[in-house]
Amino acid sequence: MTGAIGMVLTNVLSIDEAYQSVDWRTIFLLAGLIPLGIATEKTGTAAWIAGSILHIIGDVTPIVLLTVIGILSTLFTLVISNVGATVLLVPLVVNMAIAANVDPRMAALVVGLATSNSFVLPTHQVNALYMGPGRYRTIDFIKAGSLVSVIFLIVMIAMIYFFYGI
Repeated sequence: MTGAIGMVLTNVLSIDEAYQSVDWRTIFLLAGLIPLGIATEKTGTAAWIAGSILHIIGDVTPIVLLTVIGILSTLFTLVISNVGATVLLVPLVVNMAIAANVDPRMAALVVGLATSNSFVLPTHQVNALYMGPGRYRTIDFIKAGSLVSVIFLIVMIAMIYFFYGI
């Protein structure tokens, strides 16, 4: 943001050029997802989904719960943006953590980190950027990205365990 403001102030970029370069679809997508996240929390949907997931996985240790949250966050970020996944999942995982007597801050931290774990598909803008020039195919992302995603989750949970002692 500072760079963009600096470019406008130094006349490298005009205000009109700055407005034209904004991807308004993304802005409106995120603007729509924020109220959706709030609605899932206020209507009790997040608590219901959290209870259902906890019922399915049963009584687990905090590290297993955070691993499940990490996997869920990774799956969500494959089909929607990482910001959208974060907005939708934080109310859900906070309810899950409270119901399972786990620190809800750690659950939110796992979501914040795991939604950056988008290596499996070229749906993330960075992956799409080098897909064409590198002549990569979707199967290439699935092969390499699956392994990287598993390593990402293991290292993330280990570091949270090491630093926060969950």
